[in-house]
Amino acid sequence: MDITPALPTFVVTLREGFEAALVVGIVMACLRKAEQTQLYRWVYLGIFGGIIASIAVGFLLAGTITGIETAGGIYAPVVKQLLAGIFGLVAIAMLSWMLLWMTKQAKWLKGEVEGAISDALTNNNAGKAVFLLIFIAVLREGFETVLFILAKFQQDWTLPAVGAVAGLTIAALMGIALFVLGVKINIRIFFQAMGIFLLLIVGGLVMGVLKHFDAALALLSQLSINNWCIWSDSASCILGTQVWDGSRLLPDQKFPGIILKALFGYRQTLYLGQIIAYFSFLAIIGAAYFQSLTGKAIFTKKETNSPI
Repeated sequence: MDITPALPTFVVTLREGFEAALVVGIVMACLRKAEQTQLYRWVYLGIFGGIIASIAVGFLLAGTITGIETAGGIYAPVVKQLLAGIFGLVAIAMLSWMLLWMTKQAKWLKGEVEGAISDALTNNNAGKAVFLLIFIAVLREGFETVLFILAKFQQDWTLPAVGAVAGLTIAALMGIALFVLGVKINIRIFFQAMGIFLLLIVGGLVMGVLKHFDAALALLSQLSINNWCIWSDSASCILGTQVWDGSRLLPDQKFPGIILKALFGYRQTLYLGQIIAYFSFLAIIGAAYFQSLTGKAIFTKKETNSPI
């Protein structure tokens, strides 16, 4: 059984899910300190509501894609490629923004959540405020995962969904280990390592998005009287000259190429435009990410391995 489609969603949901688990853990720790454990049920309702809302968003977007493709008529293949490219761009933007934002804001995460809970406990709608905080945290991570799956997998959601569930399960277990069992986890190193993985995964998504737009314009040129291709003498429409053919040396349908394809967007056929876009993304977003790592941590240095 080929489980490679589950790998990228596993990595994404593991990182994003643990981020949500941190918020949940901090909230529950604050409620325990304030002797307001009766509000735990609002935490559980927020988790459940965020997961259900994320799944609903996924089905809604998938249904919208199917409807648009069906209404496209002879241009349905073009619409399908364009939608895949657009969802890919949105996923790249959101995941890149969250990668940089989380790294920059990580130092203040605990203080901000504790402040929000303190404010919530001073009003009569404390339960609803706790629910909203947890709901938004879970929904945000779920929405990013849904966008990623839509951008990367449009034919079969089964294995990507399995990877997502596995990632969320491990993230939840890590949260329980950290806040309930008192296990010490170096959160800073975890997020740094997962951030590098996420950076490479999103970089691969960049190459995939360009391939979708290239295919869309090539199909459109075949269906219309206009030629939308920039490179008429190339196998690619807008990506330029082919610079890599690994069909024999490193095919993307066999190990280890299939692993590289699933995780990092490798293709056995690569074009100049894809290579330029990939390394440009890594140079710009990667430089911003590594720069933001300096002096940043989820907790202060003294508290790095502490669950509270």
